[in-house]
Amino acid sequence: MRLRKKTTRGATTASAVVLLAAASLLTAPASAANGDEETFTADPLATWQTDGIVWTVEYARGVVYVGGTFGSVRPPGAEPGEGEVPRRNFAAFDAATGELLPCAPAFSGSGNTVRALKASRDGRVLFVGGSFNRAAGTGVASAAALDTADCALREDFRPAMSSFVRAIEVTDAAVYVGGDFLLADGRSRARIAAFTPKGALLPFKADFDAPVRAIMAVPEHGKLMVGGDFHRVNGAEDHALVGLHPTTGATVASYRDWLPKRSSVKALARDATRFYLAAEGRGTGVFDGRLAGRLADDTLVWKDNCLGATQTVAVHAGVLYSGSHAHNCSETPGGFPEHNDRQHFLAQSVRDKRILHWFPDTNGGIGEQNGPRVLTVADGVLWAGGEFTTVNDQPQQSLTRFAAGPDTGAPEAPPRLKVADTSAGRVTLTWRAAWDRDDAELTYLIYRDGRRVASRTQRSASWDRPDMTYTDTVVPGARHRYAIAVTDGDNTTPPSKELDVTTAVAERPKEER
Repeated sequence: MRLRKKTTRGATTASAVVLLAAASLLTAPASAANGDEETFTADPLATWQTDGIVWTVEYARGVVYVGGTFGSVRPPGAEPGEGEVPRRNFAAFDAATGELLPCAPAFSGSGNTVRALKASRDGRVLFVGGSFNRAAGTGVASAAALDTADCALREDFRPAMSSFVRAIEVTDAAVYVGGDFLLADGRSRARIAAFTPKGALLPFKADFDAPVRAIMAVPEHGKLMVGGDFHRVNGAEDHALVGLHPTTGATVASYRDWLPKRSSVKALARDATRFYLAAEGRGTGVFDGRLAGRLADDTLVWKDNCLGATQTVAVHAGVLYSGSHAHNCSETPGGFPEHNDRQHFLAQSVRDKRILHWFPDTNGGIGEQNGPRVLTVADGVLWAGGEFTTVNDQPQQSLTRFAAGPDTGAPEAPPRLKVADTSAGRVTLTWRAAWDRDDAELTYLIYRDGRRVASRTQRSASWDRPDMTYTDTVVPGARHRYAIAVTDGDNTTPPSKELDVTTAVAERPKEER
């Protein structure tokens, strides 16, 4: 569970003051729904938006860089066309405050999109890839680099790529680029190439039969992991995932049985000992989820069974975050059954693939309508970019972010009381459980005539909202007003509309009649 500053939110009427005063007694954190793992809150921070799609997000030296397919950005909460600031497929934001920064080189022409951003290890250089032929007014060919100190286009790194660049990885010795291209600086390089940080083409060479979408360096184990749509690498069968020698490009690790033929790898992430991938399948009998492998010996650790293509993964503090359109995770611990509402964000324990109770959400949005396309953690904040146009059912286009706290979101679907029984001296109330995006266990506060008379605690989720009951003992024939509120320990809903109930009068014994 998260460590959070306590904030209580509710109504401001006189009766609500009484209710919330009682609720404030519940100041202990909610029960740990996620074991030992601490997730970000599910409450989005105020974030700038774009008028298009965000494909890539990178962090360096206190700045978050965003690349995609867009022509302008606008402030948090602004509607399309309101307060727009020109930014051609590239924008920069202060990582701490989220404010827009003046760094604004335009990337344009050709496919008119930025698809990959990667900073050098020291954060001084930002490498940019995509499909464009001009950067900051200068002719380039789908790849370039910026100095992060002044956002100026570097003169030394301007490789000529024959087509799309979709992935970039950087080590101290090399800059690896992957994508759709077949030529780099006029020389044969089938969908992956390596350059020095100064832009000279290196002899590293590997042949892929289909696009490369993800590259991740594992220098401590002498390999470069590559994911994508491919089926053959260096003349041999290697589907969707492969390990290459970082100097020669020779195949050093194969994962031939890990993914079915109609699944591809969209993204890679790692921590100190494991790697994680996002997979997208097309058709039936595919793998759509996430898996974990051991970096040292390429052993499969776990593989989930969620349905709904996964576009991106990021790992932070023992939690694997992903962007997908999951719609059935019934065979994964902590998961949910088939339902029509796609869940576009998930959090899982890296230890055992268990789905944690962290359910912010987006819509599918525009383009291919896949929702989130990229996740990046910057200075302890999770940034998400993609095709979406709403976050937690509120308008927000293509960019959002989540912090570790405070938790500011009250439970969803506040309960409404109904009367189940009014026998003499007894009132039985019933209601359907509410749910919360980042707290599995909620406490229900029952009030009679403005005073709290009971509380009930129940675990719930958006797909699992059980019916609940409470029986109150009162004087027969009395009339009372009942209300209910629900709290996650940090935030309390406004009280429900009061329900007037009159109990039955007790029957007198026959001998007294």
